[in-house]
Amino acid sequence: MAENDEGRTNGQANDNANTEGGDELARLKMEVAELKDRLLRALAETENTRRRAERDRLEASQYAITRFARDMLTIADSFGRALAACPADLREAADPQVKAVIDGVDATERQLLSTLERYGVRPIDTTSGKFDPNLHQAIAEVPAPGKPKGSIVDVVQSGFMIGDRLLRPAMVTVARGDSAEPSGGGGVG
Repeated sequence: MAENDEGRTNGQANDNANTEGGDELARLKMEVAELKDRLLRALAETENTRRRAERDRLEASQYAITRFARDMLTIADSFGRALAACPADLREAADPQVKAVIDGVDATERQLLSTLERYGVRPIDTTSGKFDPNLHQAIAEVPAPGKPKGSIVDVVQSGFMIGDRLLRPAMVTVARGDSAEPSGGGGVG
C-alpha cells in the first residue's frame, strides 16, 4: 500500500507541476498577446504621427506665403486702379512717354499676377455670374434688368485663392432681380 500511496503522491506532484506549468504557459501567452497588441498600437500611432507631420509640413510650405500674398494683392489692386483711371481712348491719344509709362504699369501688373500664380495664388473665376457665398462677398444689390436675382452684376475687387483655400473673397455687386424697380437715382428721400 505504501507503493500505492507513493505512486499517488508522485502522480499528484506531476499533476500539480503540469497544472502550474500550464498556468505559467497560459500567463506567458497572454502576456505575449498583450505585448503584441501594444506594439501594433505603438506602430500605428507612430505612422499616424508621421503622416500628420508630413501633412503639416506640406500645408506650412503651401500656405506660408499667405500674409505676404495678401500684401502683394493690395499692390496689384493699386496697379489695376491706376490702369482703370486711364481709359483705352485716352491711352491711344496720350503722349508717347505717357503711353510708355502706362504700358509699363500694365506689364508690371501682369508680371506681379503671374508671379503670384506661380506660387499658387490664383484669381477666383467670376465669369459664370453665379454668386457663391464661399468665394464672393456681396457689397450691394443693384437693379439689373434681365439678370436673375442674386447673380453677379459687377466685380468691384477681384478675389483670390491660395491652393484650395480662400485668400480674399471677390467683392461683387449682385442683381436685385427683375421685380425690383430702380429707386430713381439714389437721392435722399
